Amino acid sequence: MKLCIAEKPSVARDIAEVLGAKSRHDGYYEGNGYWVSWTFGHLCTLKEPHDYKENWKFWRLEDLPIVPPNFGIKLIEDRGVAKQFHVIEKLVEKCDEVINCGDAGQEGELIQRWVLLKAKCKVPVKRLWISSLTEEAIKEGFENLHRAEKYDNLYAAGSARAIGDWMLGINGTRLFTKKFGQGKSTLSIGRVQTPTLAMIVQRQKEIDSFVVQEYWELKTNYREQEFLCQIDRLKTEERAQQGLEYLKDKEFEITSFEQKEGKEGNPRLYDLTSLQVDANKLFGSSAEDTLKHIQSLYEKKLVTYPRVDTTYLSEDLHPKIAGIMGRLQYYSRFTEPLLKQPIPKLKTVFDDKKVTDHHAIIPTGVAPSGITHQEQQIYDLVAKRFIAVFYPVCTVSNTTVLGKVGDLEFKATGKQILEPGWRVIYDDGKKKEGEESIMPEFVEGESGPHEPFIHQGKTSPPKFYTEATLLRAMETAGRQVDDEEMRELLKDNGIGRPSTRANIIETLFKRKYIEKKRKNIVATQTGIALIDTIQNELLKSAELTGDWEKKLRLIEKGEYELDVFKRELYQMVRELTDEVIFNTKLPQAQAFVIQEPKKRTVKPKVETNLTELTCPKCKKANLIKGKTAVGCSDYQNCGFKIPFNILGKKLTDKQLVDICTKSKTGKIKGFIFEGTEEKKDGRLVLDATFNIQFEEA
Repeated sequence: MKLCIAEKPSVARDIAEVLGAKSRHDGYYEGNGYWVSWTFGHLCTLKEPHDYKENWKFWRLEDLPIVPPNFGIKLIEDRGVAKQFHVIEKLVEKCDEVINCGDAGQEGELIQRWVLLKAKCKVPVKRLWISSLTEEAIKEGFENLHRAEKYDNLYAAGSARAIGDWMLGINGTRLFTKKFGQGKSTLSIGRVQTPTLAMIVQRQKEIDSFVVQEYWELKTNYREQEFLCQIDRLKTEERAQQGLEYLKDKEFEITSFEQKEGKEGNPRLYDLTSLQVDANKLFGSSAEDTLKHIQSLYEKKLVTYPRVDTTYLSEDLHPKIAGIMGRLQYYSRFTEPLLKQPIPKLKTVFDDKKVTDHHAIIPTGVAPSGITHQEQQIYDLVAKRFIAVFYPVCTVSNTTVLGKVGDLEFKATGKQILEPGWRVIYDDGKKKEGEESIMPEFVEGESGPHEPFIHQGKTSPPKFYTEATLLRAMETAGRQVDDEEMRELLKDNGIGRPSTRANIIETLFKRKYIEKKRKNIVATQTGIALIDTIQNELLKSAELTGDWEKKLRLIEKGEYELDVFKRELYQMVRELTDEVIFNTKLPQAQAFVIQEPKKRTVKPKVETNLTELTCPKCKKANLIKGKTAVGCSDYQNCGFKIPFNILGKKLTDKQLVDICTKSKTGKIKGFIFEGTEEKKDGRLVLDATFNIQFEEA
């Protein structure tokens, strides 16, 4: 028998129907040589600190950082979870082959692998990888099953992400809560949560500190067209009045009239983030609600897999596009012109190099029925965008008119749509953003009377984040980017994943670090105080966290080692712990009474007995001391050692301990380099290959 494991009961039902497994049992379907069972999201999770050591149950600074020797998993404590897992466990024991039918993405891979690991699966495993749940897609997927090993890097990336979140979340939260929290206040720290909150707090501070300034501008109307004087904004009304007097008795002269035809490129297909952005702008939908609705549409077979971060389609989909478009009967008024000729294979739509786990979100062609109003809104966005990318570009006329009055220059610009192209899909009869009324024709050298006037205005503070703009900021690690091409390039360094960003925002709401005022997201005093308390820039930097995210993606591609990532992670958490406990200058936070723990001040614990330490390279054997070096007791297989004498300096046990536990020593004076009498101060650093390097201080 072959055992198929899906991620949800509804998906298992669809797969069972296609495979002919018609007989329903408690926790699985059976038939035609298949068992089809399911999880319901995560059945397993990483073990908690107290699962490794009983004393780690208590939050104590002296126990930090908590670094398990090897990470383990356990079942989530829930009756339903335990019952369903035991069903899967028994089927795994009896089956001849397992087919992993989890969601085709990083999180889906992790969910399934942990279940199979916990169930001690020893039979061969294959992988079903599909982008929609239509009968056709499921059949095609089972005809082209993959070897499970093909997705080992995906699993490694998921493991790295989970371990990273655990390490930073557990240690960071305990560290800041015990060091700075008052009473029962828990100061929650997270790899993505904290830099996201930091961006919101930074914007909040910019708004709060903004000083509104009045300004005056000189403008004039000539032949019913408004022109702006090309000088700096005036800071006093007196200067503006002087300028107005200067303009009154002089004629307006046209010095240049230029019209250029331009093109507005088609919008891109939707990835999850851009869909959430548009749904928030147009309907006020939260990111979490949009994810819920698009996931429901996917499970109802109406759209393709939604948790994606690409706006491209794979090239092998091109022959199927006309068929999908032809089945979108509700949108036939838009699709009929396209179907009269072959669908173009546009490079802005089809590009295998730009497709990650899945292609962009598109309709499947299945006619929607029985869906909610909110789901209909989301479906309409996806369907219209799918059609719009194949329409002609929108052509516009960009007009620039220059003029002068005496020595003062004026300018007016305008844009008119000449051929709407793809814009007809979205035409609601309203004037489009940026579109201006048609300008009169001007002739260079013409002149005549005009009507000058003063415009008084006020400077505006930065805008609050909305969910739409916050999602964009997370996608680009805080950079302000409007260009689609540049946004694509920055996605690898975004913070969080498209599928997790909505949850991060909701978590910040639930913890009362942020709140919503109309559409605006505002940092609370609690959120501001938490960010003020955190002095470590790595925790708050969206850019640095984005670099970490990029490494996770490189692991997924097989271009970065999981073990290297773990070592960097452990070193970062250790350095963070030492920095906060021993060196941090306490800030004046408003929401927390910052105080030293009531217990005695924690002192650095110096381990003078090297032989009690675990080898930092293999992390299995203990260290042993020889005559000239300290090294791994399993040196024949591991090869790790550190000489007692390096560059003319004999290392103390404290310095050797620091290298083995912190990957570097403190500052050491007087290193001597061969061939020179010059002495240098510096520290010794254990690099990623576990060799000792000198670092000048």
